[in-house]
Amino acid sequence: MAHLSPQDLLAKFQALREAARQEPRGSADQLKLHRELVEACPAFTPNLLELARLLRLADEPGVDVEEMLAEVHRLLEHAVQVSNRSADSLIELAYFLDTHRASPDEACKLLEEGASKALESLEDAWAGLIRLHSMEGRLPQALALSAQAEKVFPESERIQAAIADARQSALVAGLISDS
Repeated sequence: MAHLSPQDLLAKFQALREAARQEPRGSADQLKLHRELVEACPAFTPNLLELARLLRLADEPGVDVEEMLAEVHRLLEHAVQVSNRSADSLIELAYFLDTHRASPDEACKLLEEGASKALESLEDAWAGLIRLHSMEGRLPQALALSAQAEKVFPESERIQAAIADARQSALVAGLISDS
């Protein structure tokens, strides 16, 4: 089978999600279509995560619970691997291990790693937003976000540099005083 283009892959995934609204979650048809999409693109993490969620809701004839949980576990481990350990996939695997495998220690490690990755993304996004708001003259928004970012990331050099630039722009604009 030829690889799907990114546009076709997303369109097919969105169509699956839309179709899912018409029938109970975890139906045999949904599982079949999501499994086909896994075969077509085994590295598409959103589908791996969605299939893992659907399997836990499904009651497939002839499939016992442990067999289903083993498939879910494989899907989640694969999602972690192909996503380069994304926050979403780490968190999903952690919930699974805690809930279905009684592995709270492993779940805790994965949740900590997922939280760390999510915080890195948030730090990058907030530093970029502060700079963007400042450059676009939206200084009140830049200052408001700066206050929030400074509380969450007091040690971040990126955040501190963006805040310093925003404050300098606000000072020049007369929005704040030099105190």
